[in-house]
Amino acid sequence: MLGYICKYAPVEIFESMGVEMSRIEPDVTNFNQAEIRMHPNICSFAKGVLEEMMSKDYEGVILTTCCDSIRRLYDVLREEFPEKFIYMLDTPRITKDAGVTLYEQRIRAMIREYEAFSGKTFREDTFRSYLEGLREEQQYAVKDHTVNIGIIGARANDSIKEILKENHANVAFDLTCTGLGRKILVEEKELLTGYTRGLLSQFPCMRMERAANRDELIRRSAGSVDGIIYHTVQFCDNYAYEYAWIREWMDRPLLLLETDYTRQSSGQIRTRIEAFLESLNPERGQTEKQRKGDGTMYVIGIDSGSTSTNAVVMDQDKKIKAFSVVRTGAKSGVSADRALHEVLEKAGLAREDISLIVSTGYGRVSIEFADENVTEISCHGKGAHYFNPSIRTILDIGGQDSKAIRLNENGEVKDFVMNDKCAAGTGRFLEMIARTLEVSLDELGKIALTSTEKIEITSMCSVFAESEVISLIANNKEKADIADGVCHAIANKAFGLLRRVGMEPDFMMTGGVAKNPGVVRAVEEKIGAKLYICEEPEIVGATGAALYALERV
Repeated sequence: MLGYICKYAPVEIFESMGVEMSRIEPDVTNFNQAEIRMHPNICSFAKGVLEEMMSKDYEGVILTTCCDSIRRLYDVLREEFPEKFIYMLDTPRITKDAGVTLYEQRIRAMIREYEAFSGKTFREDTFRSYLEGLREEQQYAVKDHTVNIGIIGARANDSIKEILKENHANVAFDLTCTGLGRKILVEEKELLTGYTRGLLSQFPCMRMERAANRDELIRRSAGSVDGIIYHTVQFCDNYAYEYAWIREWMDRPLLLLETDYTRQSSGQIRTRIEAFLESLNPERGQTEKQRKGDGTMYVIGIDSGSTSTNAVVMDQDKKIKAFSVVRTGAKSGVSADRALHEVLEKAGLAREDISLIVSTGYGRVSIEFADENVTEISCHGKGAHYFNPSIRTILDIGGQDSKAIRLNENGEVKDFVMNDKCAAGTGRFLEMIARTLEVSLDELGKIALTSTEKIEITSMCSVFAESEVISLIANNKEKADIADGVCHAIANKAFGLLRRVGMEPDFMMTGGVAKNPGVVRAVEEKIGAKLYICEEPEIVGATGAALYALERV
């Protein structure tokens, strides 16, 4: 089996020789081997390919000269696997006749090297027959009855398309490095020339000469879809900047999705994609459910977060009957059961009195008793609008992530960004600092208000920040001043998120950290505006989930 990574690789040539070809899509838990053999700032895709090559039995791999990271990957693979067929195919930047001729020569040279390596023989008549059989399999239809999504940017792995499929979204086009739309050209006299021309006539990647026409090609394609996902890979130096440029003129909803090709990011990717789809289709179908014996209808929204699990009972008039906030334990499903039992007891209701339960939060899919689940992005938007219809920008700081969400006048999500790559600036970060200062979490925010000296915490990394705090303690700095410095560091990070979605007043802060007066004051100073905070900021997401449940029934 030969691996390949690029749509410009002549896959069909090898397949016609009886070789099994596999597009390498890294699915790793860590980059342990890559960190030893490659620079830390090499793109995560190249690191992932190295991990895959070292864990699976590939005969070799076909690489193309798309960027410096792949060139470095080639050097490492050649050194690690001298007995395998590790080939770097130099793809020309030009796509006109001169480029076609040059690329055909390089492909022929590669064929000769593989023949010498494997003992197999390439035959043009066999290749022609194989191509003829593929010509009818190139296109796939756009379904009118689904939400149509386009994907552009760097390579989009299959898991992204699976999530879209599960949510009844159709991939109308994929214009990434691994996208569909390959042209199989068969010419009577110049078979390889026609095939090579087809390879180079695909939607151009960023390094190709035709990349200058990418915006026009994207404009033509974008008109047929409801929204576009722009995908890029962590540390990619070719595609990372294009999103900002496209966003300036794109007239379709646009989601930036950066992945690092590890399994740990799958939950974050799912949340972002599902929230994006929910924003495109805010109207949901309705269903008739049972009512309580007196004719009153009740629903429950339950928000399974990393730190707390929150439940809200709401009646048909959108009045909150009861709510509960319990700490999330080792199993989100068990914590959800506790929250459900507690909120039903507070409301004086039984399980059979509830018409519908909608779950949200990072553990939403683990709540077996929920009838449906909705992402926390959409639920926070709907919940914020419920508590204060004038809110346009939300800052949600939870236990393990932070979000900035922008709403329209109807409370629908127009844009959002998430910080979910580390615990910096979250509730867990504050818990760690509180332990280091030997104060309770509740006390941390209060003492920050008594600060008399400005101290700057320069690092937001949880580990480095803790070391910095320990150094400040050793220098006899006051706890109040250190706490205030931590709060302002969180505010600076939050300000960056808010700027990315657009700082449109009025502002609201949700999540457990909204109970920290030191952080609230620091954020207000940074944005130059007051934050609206409801009486119980931890139940905003659960309230939004309950509102979704009401819409369904």
